Amino acid sequence: MSLDNTFVELDKAHHDRATFECGEEELNIFIRTQAAKHMEIGISKTMLLPFSVPLSNGKCSICAFYTIAPSSIRRETLPASLAKKLPLYPVPVFLLAQMGVHTECQGKGFGKVTLIKALEYLWKMNSYMRAFAVIVDCLNTTTEQFYKKYGFEFLCHHNGRTRMFISMRTLEQLFLPKN
Repeated sequence: MSLDNTFVELDKAHHDRATFECGEEELNIFIRTQAAKHMEIGISKTMLLPFSVPLSNGKCSICAFYTIAPSSIRRETLPASLAKKLPLYPVPVFLLAQMGVHTECQGKGFGKVTLIKALEYLWKMNSYMRAFAVIVDCLNTTTEQFYKKYGFEFLCHHNGRTRMFISMRTLEQLFLPKN
C-alpha cells in the first residue's frame, strides 16, 4: 500500500475507520466509533495519514492518526518551578487525546512522524489560542517511554494513567524559525 504524504482531517465519507488496527483496542474503538462523533459535536479534532489507494469500498485506510482537544490543568499538578509562575486558576493546555499507528505501519517511524505533526499543528494553533503546554495521558509504560524519548515530562497521575507534558516553550525551540 502506498501512502499520501500529508495529514488530513478525518472524513468518514472518505476514510475507512472500520479496518484500523493498532494493537490497542481502546484506540481502535475510538477511531472506529467515536472520533467522527467527537468532531461533529465540536470537542476534538482528528487528523490522519491515509493510504493513497482506495479499498474496494472506495474509502482509504488509515495509516496513523492523532486527536487533539483543548483542556486545562490545575497549577498544583505542575512542578513547583513552573507552577509559581502561573495564575491560581486552571491553566489552558492542549490535550493530545489519542494517537495510533496501524499495525502495517508500525516499526517504520510513523509514530514519531505522527507525534511531530501533532505537535507542529498545536504549535501553529498556539498562535491563535494560547496554551501553556501539550499534555498526554499514557495508556501504558510503553507509551510513557515513547513520549519521554521526545521530551515529555511526568506531570501527575490522572484517572489511573500517567499524565505527561511538554511546554509550549519547548515547542517554540523546536518549531520557531531560526534567524
